[in-house]
Amino acid sequence: MAKEKILAVDDDPGLLTLMKARLEAAGYDVTVAAGGEEAIACANENIFSAAILDFKMEDMDGIALMERLLKIQPYLPVIILTAYGTIERAVDATKKGAYDFLTKPFEAKDLLHRIEKALEVGRLRVEVDRLRHMVKQRYRFDNIIASSAKMRHILNQVAQIASTDSTVCLYGESGTGKELMAKAIHLSSPRAKGPFVAINCGAIPEGLLESELFGHVKGAFTSADGPKKGLLQTADGGTLFMDEIAELSPPLQVKLLRVFQDREFFSVGGVKPIKIDVRLVAATNRDLWKAIQEGKFREDLYYRIHVIPIFLPPLRERIEDVPLLANHFLQHFNREMNKDVKGFSPEAMQRLMLHSWPGNVRELANVVERAVALSNQAVIDVDSLFLGGAEAPLTPNKLMPLDEAREEHDRAYLTRVLRETGGNVTRAAVLAGRYRAELYKMMHKYGINPSDFKGN
Repeated sequence: MAKEKILAVDDDPGLLTLMKARLEAAGYDVTVAAGGEEAIACANENIFSAAILDFKMEDMDGIALMERLLKIQPYLPVIILTAYGTIERAVDATKKGAYDFLTKPFEAKDLLHRIEKALEVGRLRVEVDRLRHMVKQRYRFDNIIASSAKMRHILNQVAQIASTDSTVCLYGESGTGKELMAKAIHLSSPRAKGPFVAINCGAIPEGLLESELFGHVKGAFTSADGPKKGLLQTADGGTLFMDEIAELSPPLQVKLLRVFQDREFFSVGGVKPIKIDVRLVAATNRDLWKAIQEGKFREDLYYRIHVIPIFLPPLRERIEDVPLLANHFLQHFNREMNKDVKGFSPEAMQRLMLHSWPGNVRELANVVERAVALSNQAVIDVDSLFLGGAEAPLTPNKLMPLDEAREEHDRAYLTRVLRETGGNVTRAAVLAGRYRAELYKMMHKYGINPSDFKGN
């Protein structure tokens, strides 16, 4: 992980230099400030893991400065440093939020010990808050709207794995919200204070993708007028989200594999290795195992990224989320367009519920945006859901009894997953997120033989 940042504040330049030297020698990243206002400016620009504040300074005393810093960074552990070490001042400082109290002159060993303990307290404060927030939001992360059993199960998984540093691979059709899920993982992880960097591997031409990922040195190629930091280095200490990772060329797959094996890389044209500490969240709408069989994806890279697979269901498989999502988008576009549309007519909501949503959540957002833009009434009616002009309205699925619809869906899904895996029941179970015994039971029920899909 990145070095922990310490803020040291004292109006004695000699003592400040000494503290900086001692702390940096112990491996900390130290920012120094000669007074209160300078310290506040630093806290507005950087997130610190702990702070050491001189009690007596000309522009502001240490306790007043601490109170202002805690308004900016509430979990910051603060050590008050003073030459006037009395019990009264120590009690006053701790009552107002200080973690510890250190008397000058101090031993370097004592300073480092107290810093270490303060950092532990800071980490615990952040973790307690994260867990409290996770309990409150267990099935709902910011910008992820869901109430269906499938999505509750997935969000529960995400809440469990977010605190780890393991690589996650998100599988799902286009428009299912893979980037939102990646952001939720990042923001719920210990890396939340670090950067979240996203790249779509399929949207950047192959010739530019290497430079975007690894950066380049001046003169590496004709248009390289100066050095450029790549996205891997930009994501150091945080999370790198690589969408459509299956689109990487074979040479880039080799280089990326080395990055995550060695935790270092060379920029284009560079001769000095660059070390990084990055968590990878990959995403794809393809079956990576099938891509391996076709010779399009490296098996060793697959095992590097397929550590924790998360399968995001298409919207048609969690149709009970449609009303919640539709109303969320309605409020969002009301604010954007300065409108006050109250909701959907029962007929309009029924039409939304019956649509098959091939474009998933992204398509639903587009439909609601268009409906809000076209609506001049208090509620959105069926006519507002037309795709515009002379185009046909949303195409509903054929309405049938619920049990029959469920069986038709299960049969179609089982057939598709077996076709995708060439009849391999073990891989089909992994892809479906179910036990093999469940799949065998379904195959028996619907008269499906996995050997019929061998070689497909």
